[in-house]
Amino acid sequence: MTADPSMPAVSRRSILGALAGFGLGAAIRPTRAAASATRIASLGGAVTEILWRLGAGPRIAIVDTTSVYPAEALREKPNAGYLRALSAEGLLSVGPDLVLAAEGAGPPAVLDQIREAGIPVAIITDPPTAEGVLHKIRTIGQQVGLEAAAESLCRTVEAEFAALSQRRARIARPARALVVLSLANGRVMAGGRDSTADGILALAGLHNAAEGLSGFKPITDEAIIAAAPDAVIVMANGGHALAADTVFAAGTALAQTPAAARSCLVAMDGLALLGFGPRTPETATALMRAVYPDLPRD
Repeated sequence: MTADPSMPAVSRRSILGALAGFGLGAAIRPTRAAASATRIASLGGAVTEILWRLGAGPRIAIVDTTSVYPAEALREKPNAGYLRALSAEGLLSVGPDLVLAAEGAGPPAVLDQIREAGIPVAIITDPPTAEGVLHKIRTIGQQVGLEAAAESLCRTVEAEFAALSQRRARIARPARALVVLSLANGRVMAGGRDSTADGILALAGLHNAAEGLSGFKPITDEAIIAAAPDAVIVMANGGHALAADTVFAAGTALAQTPAAARSCLVAMDGLALLGFGPRTPETATALMRAVYPDLPRD
């Protein structure tokens, strides 16, 4: 079938606008300043957590599946799906007037389609450091016009990081720790350097035993044994976590580590551990105390 030259060309932007019109129609109206946004697409667990802490929960129109804290976010808000596998139609259907997305959200083409529909998209950078957390809070505060609330939250979080730094200074010899993201068919996925796992270990006064890796990657049995971690940290999501008899199962590489000999397995909420949001100093302190039970208390 050939196109009729007498018919006007239909742009991609107009198609996207029409899709939005089947929702609440907000996507096809001229966008307002981001600070006045009342229908925010919050994509990323830490992004949603910060918005909630700033009092912007009622302004959130949709979240992604990583937005598990607070629990009511995912329970009460429409779900856009997994952070890295979003659809333009799903996001546009709720008529957002601002998209706040954690680094890595996508696919990129979907975010481009959202922009083409006239909706501002702000990518929230995610450096896994204390400074990165504070910057994230301030950036989100600026995006939604809650700078004063963001500064107040930053003062609280900054004081907690300062107290954490003082505790870390008491550690005489850093223990070696391995953050295990998953175990599948005996294959260990661990967090190496330049990862959020590496960042939280540093804050907790721990040395990353997987420093030979970059990012989250499978680690060989030989590398696990050579790394000799004193502690193994696993994710606890939805109240479920790997048990010690699974992690340190007889005949596995992890069973041959100092962590197994010490029975040092620490299970922590995945978003709190790796999300680098407002709970990061509290989480790092809990991890520190779990690995260093003899460290003097405050």
